[in-house]
Amino acid sequence: MRRLRALRGFSPGEGAVRSDPVQTAEASRADARPLVLSFQVSSLVEVAGPDLTFWRMEAGRPSRSPQPSPPLRTVSLLCHTDCKTRRKSKAKLFPSGLRPQGDREEMYRELERAVQDEDGRLPSAVLSRVIAAASRDVREAQGVTEDVRAAASDLLVALARCHFDSVMCELQSHLRVLGGISEDFVFVTLGKLASSYALRCVPFIGMTLFTLRAMLSRVGSSRTLRAVCGVLEQWSKATNSYLSRWEKCPFPRVGEAQFCSSVYPLFCHVVGSWLDCEEEEVKQAVLGAMAAMMGLLLHEEEHRERVWEQLPWLLGQYQQVQDTSWVTKGLRYFLEILGEVKIPVPKAKVQAIGTAVHSQLSDETKQHSGEHWSELRSCVLLLARVSLEDTVTFLGSQLGSKSEAARVVSLDLLRALVRPAAAEGGQSLAPLARAVRGVLRDPGREVARAVLRFTKELLGCSVQSCSAWELVAHVFARFSQASGRLAEGNLSEAEAQEEADLQALCLDILHSLDVSIKGMSKLLWPRLLQYVVPAQYTGTLVPLSRCLRELAERRESAEGEDGEEEPDAAAARDQARLPTPQALLARLLVVAAAPHAGGGCGIAALRLLQALSTEIHGAVGMVWAVKIPFLLEHLAERSESSLDSAEWEHFLLKFLRTSLETIESQAWTMAFSFELNQQAGSYCRLSREQAFLYKAVGVSLAACQHVPYVRGEIRKYLFQTNYLEASEREAMISVVAGSAESHFPLALEVVHEFGATMEERPVSGAFRRLKEYHQGKRAGTHTALVLAYGRMALCAPREQLLACVESDVVGPILRHYRASCQVLGFTFSTKDVQLKLALVRSVAEVSRAMQGAGGSQRAELCCKRELLSVLLGFVRAEPRDCLASPVRQEAFLAVGHLNKLKPSLSREESRDLLDQCLQSVMPLPALEPAEEEGATAAGALHLRALHAQTMGALGELVTALLEEDLTSGWLAEMLHVLEYWLISAREWERERALQACAQLLGAYEERFELTGENSFGLFGSTVGLLAPFVCDSLATSRQRAGACLGHLLRIQGKALETTAEEDEVQSLCQRLRAPDAEALLQASSRLSKIVCKYIPPAQAADFVSAALDGMLSARAACAQGAGEWLLAFLETCGGQLLMQVPEILSIIYIRMPTMQQDTLRGLLFKAVSLLAHYHPGAVIDSLLHKQLPVDSETVELWGVLGRTFVAGQLLGVLMEKLKDSGSDRPGTSSAKPEADDSQAALEPLKITRAIFEVVSTLQSPEAVQHLLPELLPVLLQQISATLGKEMPFSKVSGRGKLFLKGHTSDDNPCRLSLETLEAVLRACLHGGWLWLLRKQGAWAALEDPRAHHDGVCLLTGVLLRAGVVSLPVVLVVTQWLDSPSANRRVMAAAFCAELMKAPVPWERRCLQPIVGALLQKSRDPSGTVRQMAARGLGNLARGTPETLREHRGAVVAALRSGLEPRVAAAVAAESLLALARVAEELRGKGLGASFRDLARDAAAFFNAEEAALRAAAFTLYGALAASASRRWRPFLAEELGSTWASLVLHLGDPDPGACRVCRGALQLCVLLPGLQWLRQSIAVGVGLSAAELLDICGQLAWESLEHQQALYVAARRCFLQGCGEVRAAGLQVAGVLVAHAGTVWLTAEEAMLLGAALRVLRRDADPRVQQAAARLLQDTGLDQLQRRR
Repeated sequence: MRRLRALRGFSPGEGAVRSDPVQTAEASRADARPLVLSFQVSSLVEVAGPDLTFWRMEAGRPSRSPQPSPPLRTVSLLCHTDCKTRRKSKAKLFPSGLRPQGDREEMYRELERAVQDEDGRLPSAVLSRVIAAASRDVREAQGVTEDVRAAASDLLVALARCHFDSVMCELQSHLRVLGGISEDFVFVTLGKLASSYALRCVPFIGMTLFTLRAMLSRVGSSRTLRAVCGVLEQWSKATNSYLSRWEKCPFPRVGEAQFCSSVYPLFCHVVGSWLDCEEEEVKQAVLGAMAAMMGLLLHEEEHRERVWEQLPWLLGQYQQVQDTSWVTKGLRYFLEILGEVKIPVPKAKVQAIGTAVHSQLSDETKQHSGEHWSELRSCVLLLARVSLEDTVTFLGSQLGSKSEAARVVSLDLLRALVRPAAAEGGQSLAPLARAVRGVLRDPGREVARAVLRFTKELLGCSVQSCSAWELVAHVFARFSQASGRLAEGNLSEAEAQEEADLQALCLDILHSLDVSIKGMSKLLWPRLLQYVVPAQYTGTLVPLSRCLRELAERRESAEGEDGEEEPDAAAARDQARLPTPQALLARLLVVAAAPHAGGGCGIAALRLLQALSTEIHGAVGMVWAVKIPFLLEHLAERSESSLDSAEWEHFLLKFLRTSLETIESQAWTMAFSFELNQQAGSYCRLSREQAFLYKAVGVSLAACQHVPYVRGEIRKYLFQTNYLEASEREAMISVVAGSAESHFPLALEVVHEFGATMEERPVSGAFRRLKEYHQGKRAGTHTALVLAYGRMALCAPREQLLACVESDVVGPILRHYRASCQVLGFTFSTKDVQLKLALVRSVAEVSRAMQGAGGSQRAELCCKRELLSVLLGFVRAEPRDCLASPVRQEAFLAVGHLNKLKPSLSREESRDLLDQCLQSVMPLPALEPAEEEGATAAGALHLRALHAQTMGALGELVTALLEEDLTSGWLAEMLHVLEYWLISAREWERERALQACAQLLGAYEERFELTGENSFGLFGSTVGLLAPFVCDSLATSRQRAGACLGHLLRIQGKALETTAEEDEVQSLCQRLRAPDAEALLQASSRLSKIVCKYIPPAQAADFVSAALDGMLSARAACAQGAGEWLLAFLETCGGQLLMQVPEILSIIYIRMPTMQQDTLRGLLFKAVSLLAHYHPGAVIDSLLHKQLPVDSETVELWGVLGRTFVAGQLLGVLMEKLKDSGSDRPGTSSAKPEADDSQAALEPLKITRAIFEVVSTLQSPEAVQHLLPELLPVLLQQISATLGKEMPFSKVSGRGKLFLKGHTSDDNPCRLSLETLEAVLRACLHGGWLWLLRKQGAWAALEDPRAHHDGVCLLTGVLLRAGVVSLPVVLVVTQWLDSPSANRRVMAAAFCAELMKAPVPWERRCLQPIVGALLQKSRDPSGTVRQMAARGLGNLARGTPETLREHRGAVVAALRSGLEPRVAAAVAAESLLALARVAEELRGKGLGASFRDLARDAAAFFNAEEAALRAAAFTLYGALAASASRRWRPFLAEELGSTWASLVLHLGDPDPGACRVCRGALQLCVLLPGLQWLRQSIAVGVGLSAAELLDICGQLAWESLEHQQALYVAARRCFLQGCGEVRAAGLQVAGVLVAHAGTVWLTAEEAMLLGAALRVLRRDADPRVQQAAARLLQDTGLDQLQRRR
């Protein structure tokens, strides 16, 4: 009960947990965790034995659990091991395979986690037991591992969170009785307690330190020493923590002196005894303890001197210990306490500490971790907090060190002191700045970087000191120095990166510069403004612009306010070299010409230009307030890649022109022109800045209205230019062209004047002119003049240009070009690329100028064709194996512009022009190999750019040609010209052609509304042409093909007035660059589905034809892509293509012989399958109406259709067509012409072949099985129609005949039908049935017209047994009994005959009509039909005897009709057999009076020539004998009196079958009454040979004359009426009779007749008859008798 109460709840007190049995569900859930913890720990102390019942707490109530949970088992094991006898019971407590120590450690860890996670308060009884168990393991020396002791120690520390006093008392009790090697864990636990619960340890500090002091002398091992040092360190730190936060502690305050007095003896002992330890771990422990105790002793003044004495020892440990981070941690702790006690520190100590720490930081041989580095840095900061001035002085002294690393460290430490110094008021920042000023010129990069970092930190503190702002100049100087070094280009990669990093740091400083500090604007304005104009500071313009704009705003806001002059502002203005307004404008415009360069310097320049408007000129303020925001908005809408640099320069020059016109000061304008010239000279030749400045010079001259000045400037540039220098030539052209905007006549006059001076040289100067030619000066001059004329035309007013373009512009251009090609009067074909480019560009510029001048009317240029001839000559002259110059691209552009002028070219001329241009570009080598051959990366980049520009120019030319004739017909012709290159085997040529196509289609798309066309008829064919290239091997080709398709889609959208899916198409085009084949396939598939649904049905054939042409490509990827697109089109639009199916199939059929690859043919077959899916009837009609009915391609197509999922549907359609083609239509065949007759004969064969191929390739037989009831009669009908016929080759062409012979069954159409039927049955029947048909010879019989009826019977029998003959089949086949076709009637009769054998129940309903039909057909004109009718009537006896009895009279009469004299033997034999079956079934009673007739009818055929007929007669006779009733037995016995001899005679019938049947019949007959004599003979003769039976006949003749006479009559009947074999047998019997009885029994008349008959038989055709007759004549002597007579 006590244990139960302990589990249910505990009394209030430490660690008690109360539980309310009536608590709500919410309270129960809230208290669940402490309850579980209490239960777990209580279970620890309640375990009394192995049979103890464990309890679990669930929902506030205890409940039994037969098995303890894992935590309970852990607690119980722990308590068991707590017993004094735990070592003895260890084997019982721990299962086999478990380690006790490992399990015990896990138990402690689990309890520790539970105590930490839960409330952690335990009942006192439980607590004491747990603490005792853990304390024992902590102190245990043997049998307990280190891990277990550590876990027990951690558990005690965790328990101390809620039970601190209990745990501390337990540890203190063991601290007083120390002894043994394992007691070090007591110290470890005490240290952990002090570290975790510092303030709660205060009451125990004195007692603990006193105990430690008493036992210090007994510490012997290094392990215990480390543990004791840990206690000293942690308890000293706990004391320091208390002294700094004593007000938060609930205990009464204890003074510093009391604590220091307790620690000081321990400190002295450590100093005296432990400082000289050698072990590394001991040194670290002593170092930690010393630092903590030194920090504690600093609180008492009397001990401080002793502390300062030990400081050198502490710093000296940097050289003693291996891991100096322990020293740094101790020093950092000491400095923290030193900062807290706030006592003065001697300068020497500051110097010592700084030196120690600085040496550690600057020692490059030591690799400090990041944490250690932060600790060392913190030491310096703490030292500065104690003594800032001394620390700064020390660091300043270190800046003069020879070690760069020491200087860098000092600068970084000074930077770290900036923020603390600024926090104290900023008075200490000036010393910091002064300290750094001495290293501004340090050459080291790391020092420079450190200085810049310091500057950034210093300026970020809003310094109001001029000395600090002096460092800004150093930032600009460093930036300029780095820029200069980078511009030199002789740095290594690492050095260049370092300089770039310095630049970035300088910019970062300037970006973070705060110019809003009060009282500094006037000082900073001149100092910052002087850095705007110099080019070396261009990179700083972005932050500089921001600062100046902010200062300008402050200056504007401060206008009108009276205030004091800022300190040093006047001196700053005097020292600064402020730029002139013209210089500022020129400089900022140059920078703005490249707006995105340098991180947006151009944009910053424009903004600064607006801010400096009043500084530049007062008149431009209003204009710039409008213009500059417009320019900035233009830049904001465009990125660096999308910005047109030429257009942007035009905007800037226009802005400059407007500004100069606004200023309206000629002096200012001329000064500005002078400034532009000055700045242009400071830039590198051919630089972008210099080119822009010369253009600006031209604009300034155009704005200047002082004509003499303008004329003088133009002359100066014309006559003073060094034409050997390209930069000077370009400068002259820019200036002259710019001035022509306002002074066109003046410029033309001066240029004409200069050109005339070149031609007016004296003849004596011929050698000089030759020298100038070789030097290139003359060519350079002419080149410059040619360009100048073109540029002037472009800038000239349009009206003035048109008035003189032919004479004053184009004429001089051609004159200077030709003059440059002449030397001493001789004309040479020039190879000067620059001269060609000059002429080409000049022609292009003149053409562009004339286009703008003409307005809505096209201007006319009479020499257009002459210029075109020159330009195309340049194009043709360019090498096709390399792209060496931009002549092609420039010529293309010029031709495009020139083509827009009158007179217009014809379509043939335009096509020839396009073809010549394509032949110049397309064959160029691939770009990648050309790049590999290049010498440098720059050359490769230039080549790539040149190639891109050339293709762009080609696109503009294509656009210009298209604009001349905006019709779909001209577009088709241009695409046709490009198609030659699209199908090229070289991938780079295809890529270029696709690019040109994209440009062409893009131009057509933009201008589609101008065409006036309501539809786009080229959509389908063009998509089919270009779509395969989305799968090209080249990624750029794929993307360009996608772009083409996008243009086509948008054109079609405009034509159909729909919105195409442009966004998705663009996304898919981007995905076409993916290298992943799967992603590429997905993108192409999706794109095809989008595009194909816009192809109209009327253009389907065009698309299919173009796609199939693409499949013929030599490139497998493109061919596959074309096929995939074809399939996608048919999948998407196949349902709309009913009318186009024949044309599409015809196209596919024509292409099939050229596509022999399996993959391509597979795609074609899929296409046909898709068409068949949507339009099965149309596909079948198309395939059946081919001129070559069953050629290989058609056969293969049928086979493909059989493998599709629509095969069943196709099979149904084919079946209906075969049914219709084979139906009887009397009277129609004769009316058809011969050609139609042959077609009608061929059509069923084609359909049959199609069915055969479809069925043979079916994937699943369900479709055939479903159609079998209809398909079986149709095929049987086709078999009957083709039975005994030949292939109609005479009605087919020779090629068709060849194909028919190769794909039919040996020219036998019936065999084709049989093969088709066999294929159908193979899909429907088990293999055993087909094997049975082959074994029975059914197929051979069906093919043979003579045995066809037997084959039908065999086939029908198997089908009946297989259960595939259904009522619909029977109904259809029985209708054929009335067919005019004999073959069909035969098949129907044979089918019905076999059906009568064992009709299934549902057939009984139609049995009566069938029986009636058979009775009717028993007199059919066809003997085979009558035969099958007889067989069917006979089969009634087996199948339906009741029906036979019902119609016995009619059946017997019908069968007897088959025994008439003129009936065929086969019919008679079949009738006899049928009568035999009927007799067996009806018996004699059922036959009635017919019995007598049947017996006599059978006997009449005993000597028939046909063996089958004889056998059938014997069969009927035997059946009558066997079934004779009592009434008819005497009659039959009487009949046997006259027939037994014939029967005995036929025992030797030459036919084995007849002989066998005869023997059986005779055996049945001799059983009749009165024939005992014959029965004995026959019994003996059974099983004997024919010769033995003849002997029996002889014995019978010897016994009785009557028998002899009967045998003779029978024998005579045989050799007189029978066939050859029967006649021979009859003669043999007659010979036997003569041999036994002689001839005395013959009358004279009979002997004479016998002799005559034998003489006739002696001449018989059969040798056996001849021999038998001759032998009998000789034996009888009748031959001699005749000779005597």
